[in-house]
Amino acid sequence: MLKHLFVVLLLTLATNSYAQQRLVKRTDSVKIAQDSIKKTEFLKNIGNGFFPFHHFNLDLRYLVKFNQYEGFRSGLGGITNNRFSEHYRIDGYLVYGFLDKAFKYKIGGGFRVNEASDTWINLAYTNDLQETGSSKFLTDKRFFTFFEPRLLNIDLFHKHITKSVSIQHKLSDNLLTETQLATSRIEPTYFYNFLLNDKNYSDFNLSTAKVSLQWSPFSKFTILKGKTVETKNGYPKFTLQFTQAFRSVFGSDFKFSKLDFRTIHQFTHKNKSTTNITLVAGLADGEAPLTHLYHAYPNNINKETILQRFSVAGLNSFETMYFNEFFSDKFSTLQLKHAFKPFKITERFKPQLVLISRYAVGDMNSINRHEGIEFNTLKHLYSESGFEINKLIFGFGLSFAYRYGGYHLPNLEDNMAFKFTFNISL
Repeated sequence: MLKHLFVVLLLTLATNSYAQQRLVKRTDSVKIAQDSIKKTEFLKNIGNGFFPFHHFNLDLRYLVKFNQYEGFRSGLGGITNNRFSEHYRIDGYLVYGFLDKAFKYKIGGGFRVNEASDTWINLAYTNDLQETGSSKFLTDKRFFTFFEPRLLNIDLFHKHITKSVSIQHKLSDNLLTETQLATSRIEPTYFYNFLLNDKNYSDFNLSTAKVSLQWSPFSKFTILKGKTVETKNGYPKFTLQFTQAFRSVFGSDFKFSKLDFRTIHQFTHKNKSTTNITLVAGLADGEAPLTHLYHAYPNNINKETILQRFSVAGLNSFETMYFNEFFSDKFSTLQLKHAFKPFKITERFKPQLVLISRYAVGDMNSINRHEGIEFNTLKHLYSESGFEINKLIFGFGLSFAYRYGGYHLPNLEDNMAFKFTFNISL
């Protein structure tokens, strides 16, 4: 009898020990999974340009930048996260330009009115600079890079104080919309007069309404933890935006309309090479000042020699087109990129060759309205082609582009652009 009791006792102890080991292993497994989720979420935030804190995400875009007007621009900004609230958010930034010796800032916030359609109403007050001739889509996803290549060389900015209210709404997983009403006080930082009805405007007020649509018909989505997550980044993608400026509404000086369109298509080939096609077009009609017209994404410094112009190549910019060389009230650009499969020299050294061709065409009515700045139009086809060799060392590479066609310049060297590239992914 004692022997049987002894055997039962041994079995009980062994079973209990095994159960404890299984529990410990299971606990460790859960902890590892939780740590992995936290790490993935952290890297996702960093990749989107945020450093997460408990209730607040620090926006890395505002830490330090550089351009020709402000010099170094540094400050802090961010937005509250879901730990603060899933129904309300506050965002803003404060930066200082060391060359122009001026502060810029934004304060804003929003509240969600419908969770299923992810509908938000946002309010914002902004006092900052914007590049003259630039046009941004409201529905563009946040894009973060450690530095913005074109920004380094931009010198033509206008100041604006803008008060806005906007509504973000998801009609479906594939169709996003945003509508914005805004009033702005515009003051160019350069000498410029807009001549209209025998009156010169060196600064002006605008009241605008914008409607932006982003359609990704071939992207796939799934619901994960109650949230819609994109599982397939499908192509092509389409973005359309309409802007209307009203005269005499809240003191607005001009009336004009703008229609902007962009489509992006990507082909992934069996050999893991990719081909990207980007088509952008814009049309402005009415009394639009130069600040709200179009450049064609130039990225070449106005300096004499090719070595003096050596800088950073942009992601979707014309590398041989000089800053402030062209402006248009109607334009279109076509960019073709073919990226070959990376060359596997070693496990860490995998440079990649990219072939690029870019084309632009445009025009402008009433060019004599714009006084104080000289520029050309794009009546003839602007063409450039070249290549990039990316990720040679620490994410850096080299690029070369050549300008030809209707706007080929007499001096051969003036048609060339030799720059370095920077590509890194988290």
